[in-house]
Amino acid sequence: QGRLVESGGGLVQAGGSLRLSCVASGINFAIYTMGWFRQAPDKQRELVASISSSGTAVYADSVKGRFTISRNNARNTVYLHMDNLKPEDTAVYFCSFRRGGAYDAWGQGTQVTVSS
Repeated sequence: QGRLVESGGGLVQAGGSLRLSCVASGINFAIYTMGWFRQAPDKQRELVASISSSGTAVYADSVKGRFTISRNNARNTVYLHMDNLKPEDTAVYFCSFRRGGAYDAWGQGTQVTVSS
């Protein structure tokens, strides 16, 4: 149930910016907390940022002050604006929605590569 399609990744130099988008379909998007995760090679997937149905955002310490999560319920889309990117931000980025207390639906992800 539910389909998520991420886009917007790419190759960027350190200090640069990217905006990721995730379009959801097949779900009542507006009622769910949405999250952005990332997974670097040989590392566990980690939650980077989340935004509740009411718009409250929470960030991992590693991205606080550099990343901004937002949502457009009319477009069933969640965004992740990333500024001042660092090489350690290199990863595949995924979005998901929290259902029953867990994030259990995933898109194909979008690759972000930050060169030093």
